[in-house]
Amino acid sequence: MREQELWRRINAHIGPALASAWTHDVVLSDLGNRSVREALDAGVPAQHVWRAVWSYLELPASER
Repeated sequence: MREQELWRRINAHIGPALASAWTHDVVLSDLGNRSVREALDAGVPAQHVWRAVWSYLELPASER
């Protein structure tokens, strides 16, 4: 998954108005207690980040 696709999915599920703050402020245990932005900055692949977001938001399997 490309980072652009990750952002498209995050915006679709959280909303563009909240996505920026959410990805900066919410810390996910699946990302080693980092936020989405911290994980991406640390080189975590976008697909791994999406799986953590997907799990945290309890999205349906079809969204994985």
